Amino acid sequence: MRYSINFTPPAHDPLTLAAAQWLGRHAFSGGAFDHPALRGLSLHDIAFNTALPRRSGFHGCLRPTFRLAPGTTEQELLRELMRFAGKQRTFTLPQLEVVRIGTQFALAPVIPSQDMHLLAGAVVTEFERFRLPMPDDEMERADPGNLSAGQFANMLRWGDPYLMDEFRFHMMLTGPLAQADLGRFETALRNYFTPILSDPVEVTNLALFVEEEPGAPLTVHSLHPLGRVSARRTA
Repeated sequence: MRYSINFTPPAHDPLTLAAAQWLGRHAFSGGAFDHPALRGLSLHDIAFNTALPRRSGFHGCLRPTFRLAPGTTEQELLRELMRFAGKQRTFTLPQLEVVRIGTQFALAPVIPSQDMHLLAGAVVTEFERFRLPMPDDEMERADPGNLSAGQFANMLRWGDPYLMDEFRFHMMLTGPLAQADLGRFETALRNYFTPILSDPVEVTNLALFVEEEPGAPLTVHSLHPLGRVSARRTA
């Protein structure tokens, strides 16, 4: 069993449902969705090029997948996540847009969110004691030779290169694409998501995702609301 701590909107949020249709799977239920019919892309195009984020489920990663360290339990992790979330405040992300990351596409804020950056850093440090350190052979498979000095330091300290100062919040929509496909995917994604992205995205929870076994789809185990219950009721 592996776990990750992420942000995703609630199960019935319009953005969650639109992303579930695009990816072909709902991360909360695990249920399959039919891909949308979009000009310029076949259903096979979408299915093939969304395989990676479909398995991961729609989310923005804060603490990448980890196995539990000896002496820790899932129940302890859940209690700590509930306690931690209750001490955080809710906030609104800057408007999201479709962005290109290398040869992949994702949703990301039009301007960086300092609130999200601080939350992600706090999640990493707070839950580090629950993470089983990465074995040496797994570290080698991660190909650290291609990392910058800062990314390599993160890999050694936190088990992932893209944390802390290297963190950039995003929600993946595709796997790596062929150069010839970038233009038509970008056009289709912008046409599909832009009407939905006019609504603000409220960060009101943390989501614990689970991977039951290696290679299995990640699903939402539980949502943990930010802020104390009394404060949320009076907001």
